[in-house]
Amino acid sequence: MKKGMIGKKLGMTQIFDEVGNVIPVTLIEAGPCVVAQKKTVENDGYDAVQLAYSDVKDKHLAKAQLGHFKKAGISPKRHLKEFRLADTSAYEVGTVVSVDTFAAGEKVDITGTSKGHGYSGVVKRWNFAVLRMSHGTGPVHRTGGSMGMNSTPSRIFKNKKMAGHWGDEKVTILNLAVVKVDAEKNIIAVKGAVPGAKGSIVFIRDSVKA
Repeated sequence: MKKGMIGKKLGMTQIFDEVGNVIPVTLIEAGPCVVAQKKTVENDGYDAVQLAYSDVKDKHLAKAQLGHFKKAGISPKRHLKEFRLADTSAYEVGTVVSVDTFAAGEKVDITGTSKGHGYSGVVKRWNFAVLRMSHGTGPVHRTGGSMGMNSTPSRIFKNKKMAGHWGDEKVTILNLAVVKVDAEKNIIAVKGAVPGAKGSIVFIRDSVKA
């Protein structure tokens, strides 16, 4: 990884390229982020930078967190994220990382928390087929059907698709193209969808598989 940032998902829209093709994009308010801590091989065993994002009042943080920001000499922030970069020589504590770190045409990986749907049935969670809504089918229109074997091994295997908690988990989308970067408004437009709801926090890094 060569660079990374913390941002907030604003939502989706569409823009047009020079030829007139419609490109669906997700708008992300990326940064500005501040380096709150720098880790080195000598002190921590690995190289990394810890970025801080989004100002917050002192009353919303614990004393240990306030002390961490006071030691770095920066104002309190709501979100912290560590990025293990290949080269951290250009970063020092207090360095501001802005959205122009990325440029149009680059490929990025974006990590976010998917929307939570709570406890969901197999039809909604796994797209199971629904039985006929006619008389005689019985009260099993949206059930999962047969679950396992009759005699051997007489149990349900692990990872069977069943009803349960759906969503609200860490999801990473790879190789998304950066369509546009607005350094004045700290906004980056990425082609395609990004996990999470509007206003959720996402982490952007340069693509590891590009």
